[in-house]
Amino acid sequence: MAEANHIRIGIIGCGGIANGKHMPNLKKIKEVEMVAFCDIIEEKAAAAAEKYGAKGAKVYTDYKELLADESIVAVHVCTPNRSHSFISVDALEAGKHVMCEKPMAKTYAEAKKMLDASVRTGKKLTIGYQGRWRPDSLYLKEVAENGDLGEIYYAKAVALRRRAVPTWGVFLNEYEQGGGPLIDIGTHSLDLTLWIMNNYKPKMVVGTSYKKLGQQTRTANAWGDWDPKEFTTEDAAFGFIVMENGATIVLESAWALNIADPRESCCLVAGDKAGADMFDGLRINYVKNGRQCIEKPDFKAGGVAFYEGAGDDPSELEARAFYQAIINDTDPPTRADQAIVVTQILEAIYESAASGQPVYF
Repeated sequence: MAEANHIRIGIIGCGGIANGKHMPNLKKIKEVEMVAFCDIIEEKAAAAAEKYGAKGAKVYTDYKELLADESIVAVHVCTPNRSHSFISVDALEAGKHVMCEKPMAKTYAEAKKMLDASVRTGKKLTIGYQGRWRPDSLYLKEVAENGDLGEIYYAKAVALRRRAVPTWGVFLNEYEQGGGPLIDIGTHSLDLTLWIMNNYKPKMVVGTSYKKLGQQTRTANAWGDWDPKEFTTEDAAFGFIVMENGATIVLESAWALNIADPRESCCLVAGDKAGADMFDGLRINYVKNGRQCIEKPDFKAGGVAFYEGAGDDPSELEARAFYQAIINDTDPPTRADQAIVVTQILEAIYESAASGQPVYF
């Protein structure tokens, strides 16, 4: 068990996700202090240390040197997907708890190494699926756990953008990332859907992926035109997933798709008692007194105070939950044995898309 106010942590990878999500929220948590920063570009690590670091914070370009510091209790792995697995395994073996940014890894085999290392070392491993901590997600999870929906046998996981391709970092690099929108934003929607359903046993998958728009120019992209020569991933991918209990999940993901109504990080679930979707706020549909009804919870009023002094930013709540898990020796916010199923399904969709055949687990 860690002592409160004495959790020394390191950041491995000081790029966009570290600066946009992890470090600003960690700065708000009094129980932790960022004492080490690593990036292959030393200037990035130095800038992060200057802005977010505790007094005397150290800067590294080799993550293994950071891991050699025995005073560090936990690390955040915020590197491209290709390096999630081996950095996380090395960190766990070095006796650190690990928060790894999503997705868990490029492949199931790599994710399995992470899970095995966590079990072997007894150190906590969690994956950055902060969508679980949104008010609508938490409410729907409670509705599902209460049995209000009954048996959920159909679901849709949606991550569709019209023209919002990330043009910075290595997002378009298939070697570094393992794929495009499916592994980038589809992963969030699938994690959310599986979590709401509490169903982690897939049976088979059929997948399709497309490179239809990535070579276009004058794209009207939200973040400026992409470079077609750098766009080596798919621009859209879709999956049809059948679970062992017979439930069906449809997964839709795209960075660039000619649709008028884009939406992402949301899901639809249908049970034998009621259903729900996140397509116009959270809507719960059911039959009452012989009439079809739709219920829309009001998330503007009230709210749940999970942690004293905390706001309602899902990323902050996720970070606080991770460190409370370390302090209290409880399960982390997203268990690795759940996140590995997301990676398993995503890899199967890519495999099916490439082969044109179903993939059975």
